[in-house]
Amino acid sequence: MLTIHPNLKLGHPYTPTKPETSSISLSLKTKTRPATIVNTIHENNQTKQTSAGKIKRLVLTQEGRTKLNTYPDRDFYAYPRFVTHVDDNFISTLTKLYRERLNPGSEILDLMSSWVSHLPKEVEYKRVVGHGLNAQELAKNPRLDYFFVKDLNQDQSFELESCSFDAVICTVSVQYLQQPEKVFAEVFRVLKPGGVFIVSFSNRMFYEKAISAWREGSAHSRIQLVVQYFQCVEGFTQPENIRKLPVAGGAQEEDKSPFSWIMRLLGLFPGSDPLYSVIAYKNFKPIYES
Repeated sequence: MLTIHPNLKLGHPYTPTKPETSSISLSLKTKTRPATIVNTIHENNQTKQTSAGKIKRLVLTQEGRTKLNTYPDRDFYAYPRFVTHVDDNFISTLTKLYRERLNPGSEILDLMSSWVSHLPKEVEYKRVVGHGLNAQELAKNPRLDYFFVKDLNQDQSFELESCSFDAVICTVSVQYLQQPEKVFAEVFRVLKPGGVFIVSFSNRMFYEKAISAWREGSAHSRIQLVVQYFQCVEGFTQPENIRKLPVAGGAQEEDKSPFSWIMRLLGLFPGSDPLYSVIAYKNFKPIYES
């Protein structure tokens, strides 16, 4: 059953025109048109006729998908965390990247979102749909027109129309996906031709909830892991890597001692969070992108 909650308050049940097979919570904000959610997982004519969007190979081993905390993610995120998980420098750098890569008037899916939006405040978008695991956090996100709550480690399908978004963004959350190949394939399905998928992360994480392949990796290996997520799905362009590595104290040489590394990992030095972004497009990179 699909449930819609108007105005992000205590809601009233709504019966969709077509029954859904999965359980998902969707919320609407004011000043938006009613949401139309259609399950089209197997209705994309493009993927029926070509190999585009198909998973070519699995990237992770079974061991690489494991987590130290094996309890359901919905339980872990049951209570809202109204905190920022990265520092101001990371946020401003990411916002600048979105300003450069996301066109005004775009339809955007903010995957694995929270109460904080990294989209530039001054840019108007046609529609911003949010996804996450805590409805209270998503309800406070000022940029979301509506959102849905779903555990992507339990069910990787999106009840969203194929070819319906100009961009999908995922910020500091890719490390928690246990079935990234299927999630990236679904992102491919909902993107319009030429649509962009931007995956950004830093060196922070909920350690017990990150997958083994991520926990045991380095910054370089994590970037390559996300690159492989893109490459395992037929139809994405060659991924582009962006690295922004801030140094405390401006031009001062970075302290590479073990103590400094631990302090930076804990976020105890100002400007300590590096930004890594991996970007690819569906089928082709639009010519108007520089």
